[in-house]
Amino acid sequence: MIDALTTWQQVCAALASPDTVPPGHAPEDFEAAFGILDAAFREAAPSQRGPLSLYLASLHSLYGDAASADAQEAVVQAAALDPALRQSPLYLALSAELDARRRGPEAAYPALEAVHGDPLSRYHVVAALALAERAQEALDVHLPVAELPPHLRWRLRSWQADAEEMLGNSEGALNLYAEAAHLARGSYRAGMLQEQAALHLQLAQPTEAETVLNRARSEYPASGTPRSASADVLGLASWHYLMSQAELNQDRVDTALTQIEEADRLEREAGDPSYGVALVWGQVLVAQGRQEEALPHFEAALGLSQPEDRPYALHELGVALLDLDRPLEARERLEQAAATPDYPFVPEVLADVAEAEYRLGRLHEAQMNAELALSQGAVVPASLVLGSVAMDYYHLDEALDHYERVAREAAPGTRDWITAQQMTTDIMAQQGFPDAAAAYAHAQQALEHTDPSDDWYGTLQDHLSKAEAQMGLGRGRTLN
Repeated sequence: MIDALTTWQQVCAALASPDTVPPGHAPEDFEAAFGILDAAFREAAPSQRGPLSLYLASLHSLYGDAASADAQEAVVQAAALDPALRQSPLYLALSAELDARRRGPEAAYPALEAVHGDPLSRYHVVAALALAERAQEALDVHLPVAELPPHLRWRLRSWQADAEEMLGNSEGALNLYAEAAHLARGSYRAGMLQEQAALHLQLAQPTEAETVLNRARSEYPASGTPRSASADVLGLASWHYLMSQAELNQDRVDTALTQIEEADRLEREAGDPSYGVALVWGQVLVAQGRQEEALPHFEAALGLSQPEDRPYALHELGVALLDLDRPLEARERLEQAAATPDYPFVPEVLADVAEAEYRLGRLHEAQMNAELALSQGAVVPASLVLGSVAMDYYHLDEALDHYERVAREAAPGTRDWITAQQMTTDIMAQQGFPDAAAAYAHAQQALEHTDPSDDWYGTLQDHLSKAEAQMGLGRGRTLN
């Protein structure tokens, strides 16, 4: 006699990962799990086939959107076999999850019978609420991880980490991803570590990201060894993609390029090139000063992008075109990015549009866009454009204010900060050194970061000497 609950326990046993999984091997035996359900369904009495169909739907749901149709078919089959199941917590929870996959935030709140149902039902409720972007409500569902079978424990922590991210609680999300990685095995563990690393990158913590990624790498086959059919090629591609960003953000540009090239190779091997890899490849080439070569990658990213990703690709493309002194093309791309609702970097885009307008000789339009960008918080790039416009009008006091603002706000040693130090010194020199000590200090800081082969170097030395003379300082003396 086939019993649905006993069969489910056998399925969970098949999906329970061993403590160690050889790199490149599947950590959960889905083939065996589906085989157990299929065999049980064929032999079960009619009264048990409905519940077995719900367990089949639960199994399909673990494949996400790719198996939504299969999960939906199993849920419908369960209700057809036993109409009373329509009121069961698991049926209601699975239906809520499928609804959330279809409609996102517009999905209905799961039925209370599911929210207060058995652990498996509550797991699917958490998934449904997270998919519907009801983050706090997902976290409020009472579900101790020990009540779930092993294959769902790490997945629960992953959903909860997603919810914490939605709420902006990065520390909570990092801890939950770490716990998910501890509970998972093999490529699933690598996936959770990579989620943790991705969040570190978002938080501008590339060193921490690299440390986590080094742990994840051991879950994949060694480089140069054959991968088994079950190896997660796209997971490894994602690893190289994330490591490229970690390297890039630590100014290791050459190794970043090697990593992103490997990510692209693996994605193409799997037949699934991605927006993210194309975008980061372009960013790495820009960091190497190879803007012309970066353009096709940004164009590729644009072609592969989803609507929410499109403005990022447009922005990168626009800035690269600006760097190549192609302001007309740059402005077109940047204006498209600025017109995208909810793009978080609109102030920076407006400052870049202002730069494009300035290069086109449209000073009034440049000033208007820069002032708007400044009012919205893009202080450094907007102030640089406003400084340039003021210089063109020979409004030296106004230009000085803008460049001094950049010198205060930009990160020391960056290109913008160096430009501000140089321009501030030059303007003070044009004004006759009304504050010789300040001019001397700006010139000194600029010289420390200006290459002797740069035309600015001689100009700055001249300004430094004149400011020194104004203060009555002898050669070799330095300000305290």
